[in-house]
Amino acid sequence: MATLLDLDGGSVRVAGYDVVTEGRQVRRRIGLVGQYAAVDEELSGRQNLVMFGRLSRLSPSSARRRADELLEQFGLADTGAKRISAYSGGMRRRLDLAAGLIVAPEVLFVDEPTTGLDPAGRRHVWNSIRGLVDGGTTVLLTTQYLEEADELADSISMLAHGRVVAGGTPAELKAQIGDDWLEIVPRADADVQRTAQLAAPWASGEVHVANGRVQVPVVDRANALVGAAAALRDAGVVLDDLTIRTPTLDEVFLHLTGAAATTEAATSGAATTAEAGTTTAASTEPATSTNSSQGALS
Repeated sequence: MATLLDLDGGSVRVAGYDVVTEGRQVRRRIGLVGQYAAVDEELSGRQNLVMFGRLSRLSPSSARRRADELLEQFGLADTGAKRISAYSGGMRRRLDLAAGLIVAPEVLFVDEPTTGLDPAGRRHVWNSIRGLVDGGTTVLLTTQYLEEADELADSISMLAHGRVVAGGTPAELKAQIGDDWLEIVPRADADVQRTAQLAAPWASGEVHVANGRVQVPVVDRANALVGAAAALRDAGVVLDDLTIRTPTLDEVFLHLTGAAATTEAATSGAATTAEAGTTTAASTEPATSTNSSQGALS
């Protein structure tokens, strides 16, 4: 999609242009942030951005002005004079994102932006990406973290064995697993089976019991939560936890890739190991319309 590698097959259009026959037009409209921060350790944050601006053919004054704008936008104005070697991982990733926006691209490709970051650094990068989308940039983001996909994406494509196995909004993908879950943890192990029996009237499917936890599939969240809680209280069952939750994207992914692995093994006659990854697109406007081996923005 970024025109750096030849396609194995099919076709891709980015911002309306074919990546093979109109690569120059594509490159004028995209930014690319790789998996590892591509910044010069010996330069300051501001010097790095000015350098990228000059490489993008901005005049010296325009490059300096754009660097200052981006440092402010990404919350780095007070550290712009520091060498990159003094930056934290999260600061480097934010600077990397800023460098990808030197010429304000229509489409920004971001590859696993939060790998190795602590929770605070990850949150800073998420906020930066949300800001880009709010400003009108279409972002195609690849990630191994399903929580990240859930937080950021308007549209998600899940991949297994190099192929798209599912796509849609986070809510649509979660709906493939089924109903919400009422999860109950009684304090006494002896009450686990009784808890399952008491909660069964609100179940929309099979009740699961494992490791002292009772999981009840439900359709009417509020009624199930209130009704089961009242039944357990009246029966004298003391609880450590009682909660309602929706299926996670991790559960969706494992469910889908498990099925894909089983199907492939049956077809090939041999067991296989799934190589898993997800592609997410957090976007405000459509940027591509053609499928590729990585899926398409929608």
